[in-house]
Amino acid sequence: MFGLETDVFILLFISLFAACAFEFVNGFHDTANAVATVIYTNSLKPTVAVVWSGICNFAGVLLGGIGVAMGIVNLLPVELLVDQNVYHSVAMVLALLLSAIVWNLGTWYFGLPSSSSHTLIGSILGVGLAFSTMPDNKAGSAVNWEKAIETGEALLLSPLLGFSLVIVLMFLIRRIVPEETKDQLFKEPKKNAPPPSWIRGILIVTCSLVSFFHGSNDGQKGVGLIMLILIGIVPFQFAVKPDLDPRLLQPNIERIEQTIATLDSNQLAPVNRARLARTRTELTELKTLVNTDSVTNGIPQQKRLDVRRDLLLINSNMNKIAEDEGANLSANQLATLKENLGEKNGLRRFTDYAPLWVILMIALSLGLGTMIGWRRIVVTVGEKIGKQHLTYAQGASAELTAAFMIGLASWLKLPVSTTHVLSSGIAGSMVANKGIKNLQAGTVRNIALAWVLTLPVSVLLSFTLYIFFRWLL
Repeated sequence: MFGLETDVFILLFISLFAACAFEFVNGFHDTANAVATVIYTNSLKPTVAVVWSGICNFAGVLLGGIGVAMGIVNLLPVELLVDQNVYHSVAMVLALLLSAIVWNLGTWYFGLPSSSSHTLIGSILGVGLAFSTMPDNKAGSAVNWEKAIETGEALLLSPLLGFSLVIVLMFLIRRIVPEETKDQLFKEPKKNAPPPSWIRGILIVTCSLVSFFHGSNDGQKGVGLIMLILIGIVPFQFAVKPDLDPRLLQPNIERIEQTIATLDSNQLAPVNRARLARTRTELTELKTLVNTDSVTNGIPQQKRLDVRRDLLLINSNMNKIAEDEGANLSANQLATLKENLGEKNGLRRFTDYAPLWVILMIALSLGLGTMIGWRRIVVTVGEKIGKQHLTYAQGASAELTAAFMIGLASWLKLPVSTTHVLSSGIAGSMVANKGIKNLQAGTVRNIALAWVLTLPVSVLLSFTLYIFFRWLL
């Protein structure tokens, strides 16, 4: 299959299976956050809640696009993703997958709502840093730090915003909602008794939204993982989108060249002059390829890796050149450049894609994982963050805020942690109800410790495993 040797095909199969296993673990690790509120307010029976959440997660993956997935792929430098040695790519894939799965399973076992997003991103960063120590890394690239910083900011800010927004929302509910309704919302649920139908409806809707947006964000991370595997191990098939006519690149190349023609390289910073010279060379290579008869049936397989490298480097270099004050590009020129570099009608539509079978495979893995193993994390979220039982207002506020934050992040193509957004929301609701003393210090400390340790531990694990697998393979 894919023209691979038997041993490489077996490694590809193991890698794809491990990626699905990661997403499966992600399902039962993170989905508990979505169903905890409906279970602890007696809005849904546990079995019904997790099955419904699984369906919503499945739908979220299918309908959520691939913006976050490509953000995951682009954390690694171009040089690592277009390494000609397939065994180096296998080492990359196995290292990041195993480190992510080990940490996820460990925190799940101890019932800690740690972040699958932190784990995966830490693993990718560890692989990138390990790659930078390799003697065959001529470019010296380790990580796409610009993308890594953007991702880190999203992961850091989202739980803080979740905590704050829930407090604000609880305050507004207390001020705006009529007294009689308020009494119902803020009283502790009776044991085994469902809430009033209108409250139950709100809680089910918020649970559904969190589950859907979890699929649209965390599910995309799984899609990004699979694409990392396919691009790394079978690049001749998946380095660029195979069913697009390469001649569609011609107008994009011409418009980018028109923009470049207006630049005075002497006005640019020295590093951007070098980028401009390299971009001109890459555009010429692409134009030569597009104008040959061999592209009638698509980009030739042996050229796809080089085309991917050129497309990504043109995109990266032109974006950096455009930010240079010496470029002095007008608003119209910047808009034209962005359009011709972008993923909708520009160069990136050839590199930023995922086959439907990849999306379906991840959707199924996440959906099935959602229905299994949820109990440990549910108990932590429902019982151990605050000293009181969750009220209807707390559950709805936490989930509504989480759904909004995750949906916004998916729209902005940023990965965030469902776990941390919802856990911080629950904590915020407890503080809004009876102050900071309403939190269980031990649980909050353990969650915070897991949050602090996840990134460095996963970086160290994947760094070590990558070096080991490079030596082994």
